[in-house]
Amino acid sequence: MIRIRAARVEDAGQIAAIYAPYVATGIVSFEDRAPDAAEIAARMAADDGFYPWLVATNADDAMVLGYAYATRFRARAAYRFAVETTVYVAGDMHRQGLGRLLYGALLATLRAQRFTQAISAIALPNDASIGLHELVGFRRAGVYREVGFKDGRWVDVGLWQASLAEPESPPIEPRSFAEVGLVRDS
Repeated sequence: MIRIRAARVEDAGQIAAIYAPYVATGIVSFEDRAPDAAEIAARMAADDGFYPWLVATNADDAMVLGYAYATRFRARAAYRFAVETTVYVAGDMHRQGLGRLLYGALLATLRAQRFTQAISAIALPNDASIGLHELVGFRRAGVYREVGFKDGRWVDVGLWQASLAEPESPPIEPRSFAEVGLVRDS
């Protein structure tokens, strides 16, 4: 049985271990150095509980199998109703529905927080990630051509967008994850 819960600082080491292969091999991540547990913990704490970080664990909660999080889409105040999202699963957990479970809980939580749009950037090509994003409601929104250079080549980045709520005028301010907590996908 898989359990989805809010990430805790003590999960940072396992999160870093899941993420490291994505940095070290291929173009999924544009980072050139895998962050350690301290860096992951700092990223989790950076927005003082405003944006969610979620983990999927095994039934006894001892092992992190994957994680998902949202972060600020862009720095300007007008963008505060949108978030950027991502999900990573441990290499041996691919194609078992874990990404879908994590994204379901993440998107439900973001809706409860009153965000209106979720944006995901996908280094191309990446059919598996595109398939996951489209399965949970994201639609292709555009492509940045040759914006990243990794593994000796220029890489395109596709943008996928999911509408979380109808934008209102005037908009309702988003609530923090610390206030809302984890909302399970229904």
